[in-house]
Amino acid sequence: MTLDMHVRLKTHVYPLTLAKVISKYGNRSGGIKYFSAVAYSSSRGTTNISRSSLQSRMAEPTPVKVSKDKSVFRLCDYDCIGFDLDNTICRYKLAQMVKLEYEVLAEYLVTQKGYNADYLMEPLEGTLDFLQKGLVLDFHRGNILKLGSNGYISKGSHGTSFLTDTEIESIYGPDRKWDMSVAFCQDMLEAWNGPMSERIRTVTDYFDIPAAVVFGRIVDYLDAREGNKLESYNVWPDILDGLGYMFKRENFSSNEGGYFPALKKNPGMYINKCSSNVINWLKQIRDSKIVFLLTGSHVDFASFTSTHALGENWRDLFDIVLCYARKPGFFTGARPFVKVDGLTEMDPVNVEDLEVGNIYSQGNWQDLYHFLSKKTGLQHPKCLYVGDNLIQDIYVPSSYTKCDTVAVIEELGAEGMNSNDSYFHSDASVIVSSGWGSYFGTKETGNSFWSDVIKNHSKVCFPDLDVLAKLPLNFEFQMFSDSEEKSNYLGYYPGYPRSF
Repeated sequence: MTLDMHVRLKTHVYPLTLAKVISKYGNRSGGIKYFSAVAYSSSRGTTNISRSSLQSRMAEPTPVKVSKDKSVFRLCDYDCIGFDLDNTICRYKLAQMVKLEYEVLAEYLVTQKGYNADYLMEPLEGTLDFLQKGLVLDFHRGNILKLGSNGYISKGSHGTSFLTDTEIESIYGPDRKWDMSVAFCQDMLEAWNGPMSERIRTVTDYFDIPAAVVFGRIVDYLDAREGNKLESYNVWPDILDGLGYMFKRENFSSNEGGYFPALKKNPGMYINKCSSNVINWLKQIRDSKIVFLLTGSHVDFASFTSTHALGENWRDLFDIVLCYARKPGFFTGARPFVKVDGLTEMDPVNVEDLEVGNIYSQGNWQDLYHFLSKKTGLQHPKCLYVGDNLIQDIYVPSSYTKCDTVAVIEELGAEGMNSNDSYFHSDASVIVSSGWGSYFGTKETGNSFWSDVIKNHSKVCFPDLDVLAKLPLNFEFQMFSDSEEKSNYLGYYPGYPRSF
């Protein structure tokens, strides 16, 4: 997962991935030139893995009977398995991290943009129930929306005040659909970096989830100052500046910006260590398959979090590490891979020169797939990608490549699952909201938009990797089904959302 962010430059809005330094690159889909900003990287050198050792490992794989049951998902059926890093392999202590993100962002907006401290410097703890991943911002109206299927607005707020059903219908029509919400649900990639991104934005992960609270509190302040609702709000560009400041890539090495210095000073306060089960499970997968790490983080930040979560020898768990992937463009574009030397990106690397054991920056899926084909000796290796960001990691690879996906969604465990009372999520207070309701939707209100994405674009959904690591690689999971009767229940493991 990477931070889904946009920066307004002149009259355009350009997408950013995690942690921000402005750096001009070529074209993205539609030929739009964009700027990106990400915490840059330092590598620890290559691991002691030879090409011959990998080839010998792949030459005689353990015979596995491929399941012919199309409703069954098994890890052992794949030749290559890739993982996202943040909030997939590396899980954060969300209560502490989200609080830190809010405080850094609020302080920036008060000190640098002149917003009212009485509103923004209020402790986040007072509005924890307002937090939810996947909320959509209607910039101009100052509204925050929760979407159901096909762009239906199931719940909404103006600022931090929830709207009644009557108010939602008076604003968006009796069908409770906004043209932008419908368009967003039809093509999330266009909303990510096209003209639509100037009118609508979703907080897709735990890096930018506090931005919705900040947005709401600023709208509250402006309404109170003017004595009524404004015709239009223009606060999002300032919030984007704050997010850009917080995650600017130079801040990791220069120890500035608030966010990175706090993580570096006390990583144990914000980053969970992976269990020995997960680490041994990754080793087991790598015994018979190619395993790759594909992250939007630059290598210095990725190395820092991986070292804390997985240990000093984290690179030995992966055949190849790909940083600053700039998802979702990685899966749709044709940017070349770039060799990393210390903290510096070097020259582009020809796909034929990619080496096992190295770290690379940027790149694209087609070249990676060529590399995977070459290393497995298979013309069409079967690939799987495991991630948490439902746009970058699930929707886009599912829609634009032949790579299957698995969704890791912490809300599944935090909200509770049917027939499973033993699962405990220590940060449920941050990601479970009684105000917005279940992240997945309910039997009465129908699926949320995001549960539709999970069902339609991932094979299965888990609350974390530990659930998988306890099971053999040939364990058979029921996949999501197109059948209306079963669609809401199959595919989730170890249980479907209790709200269903």
